[in-house]
Amino acid sequence: MNARRIIPMGAVLALTAGALAGCSGGGQAPTVNEDGSTVVDMWVFAEVHAAFYEAMAEAWNEENPDSAIDIQITVYPYEEMHNKLQLALNAGEGLPDVVDIEVNKFANFVRGENPPLVDLTEVAEPYVDDIVQARLDLYSKDGSIYAFPTHVGAFVAFYNTELLEGAGIDYTTIQTWDDFSAAGQQYNEATGKAFGIAETGVTFVEPLITAQLGGEWMDADGNPQVDSPEAVETISMLQEMQEAGAISTIPGGSPDDEQAYGAINSGDFAAVVYPAWYTSRFVDYMPDLAGKIAIAPAPVPDGAAVKTIGGGGTGTAVIGSSPVAEFAADWLAFAKLSPEANVAVWEELGFDPVNMSVWEDEAVTHNPDNKFNQYFQTNLFDVLNQVKDGIGHWESFSSPNWPSVDNLFRTVTLNEAFENKVPAQQVLEQAQTDLENELG
Repeated sequence: MNARRIIPMGAVLALTAGALAGCSGGGQAPTVNEDGSTVVDMWVFAEVHAAFYEAMAEAWNEENPDSAIDIQITVYPYEEMHNKLQLALNAGEGLPDVVDIEVNKFANFVRGENPPLVDLTEVAEPYVDDIVQARLDLYSKDGSIYAFPTHVGAFVAFYNTELLEGAGIDYTTIQTWDDFSAAGQQYNEATGKAFGIAETGVTFVEPLITAQLGGEWMDADGNPQVDSPEAVETISMLQEMQEAGAISTIPGGSPDDEQAYGAINSGDFAAVVYPAWYTSRFVDYMPDLAGKIAIAPAPVPDGAAVKTIGGGGTGTAVIGSSPVAEFAADWLAFAKLSPEANVAVWEELGFDPVNMSVWEDEAVTHNPDNKFNQYFQTNLFDVLNQVKDGIGHWESFSSPNWPSVDNLFRTVTLNEAFENKVPAQQVLEQAQTDLENELG
């Protein structure tokens, strides 16, 4: 793979040497090239991540010529990579040294008392005061961090101001979900078009609203409670919005789908509530909307418990049996948590960085030459700084049973709720029964 240059990097922050004493496994010797660089094998499921890690390896080598890394990255399709990783862990061979694990799959790899991943808590220490704690919690178990996040993924709202102004709507007046619903009804009545989106193929807005209501979809023991009062209120609220014309289902079932990009780009939808990393989708796939989209805080219910949560994500882990576990963990802390890396996360990927020190650096966040700043009417970091004290951690995402819940909702439950219009209480009671039967 070809390395891609990114912005010039500053000095590497000091890392804790030898923090993972005893982690290296199997007695296998590290592979060291003739130039002294250490080979680290990495698996990812996204090409854009591969390019980012190669850039981070190059940045590391510029600052650490005596402990250089030779990152060897293999990109697999999403399902294939996670299945291959599980099989390799079961067999105890054929494993990478470092691996990206998507958040909805992560719980599968930290089951039991001794997860097969390296405890990264100590190497994270130089950075933790600046990292959004909720995102570290997402990849933690029993007080230990087993992977590093790529972004916050804080939910925000994206509004097509050209369309809204044509319908007499000022997006800055939308503060609550009641406001959002009222604006959606007004827009639909004025234009005959859809305002917001009812998801059927992704489980994002539903967890956001449940968290804002102070609820969870899992109990304290990690068992599903998807028919909890807050969950029922969430689906009921969204169904009422759909009935009133404020939200509609979208081609592809999710805003993050090729069919959906085309629909949004052509003006078929005026509002998207989604994680902040969706900025990249606008820039990459909806060029006709440049200069027309404003970013604002996500709506909240009255008396919200939290303002927003993180949605989606990738946790990057080190395999415990790797012969280069200590070295790989030190590099990974730099590549995922350092200010230098998080500047690149924004400038190269358009993601909201987990290191909040970057949020305060206006030379980065308000750079007029930045393609994301040029595209949007409002600045993402102005919005993030408005809500940063209200970013919550939704425990359900960290449950070992979350992958089963997410799969059921994406394939059955949300379609029943928004395509077949099954009442919220009924559809969630059925989901609860299905999950209990599946999980035993």
